[in-house]
Amino acid sequence: MASIPVIVKHQGTKYEVEVDPESTGEVFKFQLYSLTGVEPERQKVLLKGVLKDETPMNKFALKPGQTIMMLGTPSSEGKDLVRPTEKVKFVEDMTEAEAARQEGAIPAGLANLGNTCYLNSTLQTLRAIPELQDALSKYEPPSQSATGTMPQLDLTRQLRDTYKQMSETQDAHVPHAFLTSLRNLYPQFAERSRTGAGYAQQDAEEAWSQILSQVRQKLRVKDSTDATSDPSFIEKYMSGEFSSELVCDESAAREGGEQPITSKDAFLKLNCHIDATTNHLRDGIVNGLKEQLEKRSEVLGRDATYTKTSKISRLPKYLTVHFVRFFWKRETQKKAKIMRKVTFPHELDVVEFCDDNLKKLLVPVRDKVREVRKEEEDVERARKRRKRNGANEDEVPEVSNPKKKDEKKPEKKEATTSADGDVEMGETYKTDAEIDAERAAQLLAMKKDLNALIDPDLAKDDGANQSGLYELRGVVTHQGASADSGHYTAYVKKTAPVDAKTGKRKEEDGKWWWFNDDKVSEVTADKIETLAGGGESHSALILLYRAIPLPTAEGTME
Repeated sequence: MASIPVIVKHQGTKYEVEVDPESTGEVFKFQLYSLTGVEPERQKVLLKGVLKDETPMNKFALKPGQTIMMLGTPSSEGKDLVRPTEKVKFVEDMTEAEAARQEGAIPAGLANLGNTCYLNSTLQTLRAIPELQDALSKYEPPSQSATGTMPQLDLTRQLRDTYKQMSETQDAHVPHAFLTSLRNLYPQFAERSRTGAGYAQQDAEEAWSQILSQVRQKLRVKDSTDATSDPSFIEKYMSGEFSSELVCDESAAREGGEQPITSKDAFLKLNCHIDATTNHLRDGIVNGLKEQLEKRSEVLGRDATYTKTSKISRLPKYLTVHFVRFFWKRETQKKAKIMRKVTFPHELDVVEFCDDNLKKLLVPVRDKVREVRKEEEDVERARKRRKRNGANEDEVPEVSNPKKKDEKKPEKKEATTSADGDVEMGETYKTDAEIDAERAAQLLAMKKDLNALIDPDLAKDDGANQSGLYELRGVVTHQGASADSGHYTAYVKKTAPVDAKTGKRKEEDGKWWWFNDDKVSEVTADKIETLAGGGESHSALILLYRAIPLPTAEGTME
């Protein structure tokens, strides 16, 4: 049946409305709501009495041009409704690049070009460093005349382009250009397979190291404290420093007056050496900080064994840890794999590996971080307790008090006068909301105190870790019995999306992306616990840790 045009009069304004006779009063009211802003439940439509929601519109035998009166005003909520400043864009109307940047979009995988899973897992894990993405977006390669290298073969440029192209799609990206550049610079990655057609499998740790080596030479960033300085990105954000001491193991050399040799050495990764006693990452790092070597002793007049002991004197913001699982097996002429299970934490405390000078700066900050966390946990437990008890959370601030909503705390005694003139002692009470507000202020003050504990010189180095604590952000894994075979994948912790209204990041959900070449799936944090090794299944080979965030001078998190 054809619709009937009618005129609805509301507060002196006339609206033309097309009425479907087959619809109900509820549908008609929603049509008026879209025109007047008056919610259906606040409308009084005068049509042979007050129109009810369930009444069929064909009951009224409406005529074209008929005038209908409507009474009612919008609620306060209705008045607050405003038209969006930007036109709503649906996913089906977006470009591929726009869709890839939406909240909830699945990140792009990487196509396997023939035993290139070692490269794919490395690229996906390095992509978890937002500062690297930002620096690469501003990178322009030098001209061919200045370097003698074609810009197309500049590995840093290819890394920039690869990440840009990956950010503009949810499909698998084919990294042909990057792989060509890598094989041109490092021919070992172009080695052919000895067992069949195609290219040989390679070690992901070697690819990681060579990529960082190239980026270290090419990619520079501005120093926030020195406008004239442009340090290497890698040296600023991913390079640490050892303070090392080399001592001869033979007492005769020391008795003869030979002095320990001290040195400062840069490092791009901490090695976790695995032996029969290694059960946890800490054990392997301790093993890696001591090494023995042979060199000539001038005092003894011959070669002697020396022990080199290293302590960390600078911690980078991003710390790479390498499980040394592969070793050369002479019998098979292959890199064999150490299968031993070695567990690793989601949060790593490296203060014990630092030299005394750095340790003095880090310990107060680290301990204060733990104190603040304990207070936050107490507050959260109180909030959950109140929720279980059925309290109305909307009536109290975010920071909660462990006491029940109706419970009150005596504050002080005050003198009052009774009707007969006697003085009576009474008590005043703080409400739960007042106590909560005090705890919120206390927590904010603790965060400000935490920021004040950061050493001023350390605070200026925004590429360094200022607490000694790291959170796990990425894992490169290997499945198989040797470096020349098997399969590599990567796990990267999901980054919280940015709130479009506030510009601040939301809370992370604790889940991870699993990058298995072109296949990308979401997994829970429990899956990371299974990557400790103990067989030929997926075991961690490279860990990427990031310094935990610290509050600003105002007590807020950036």
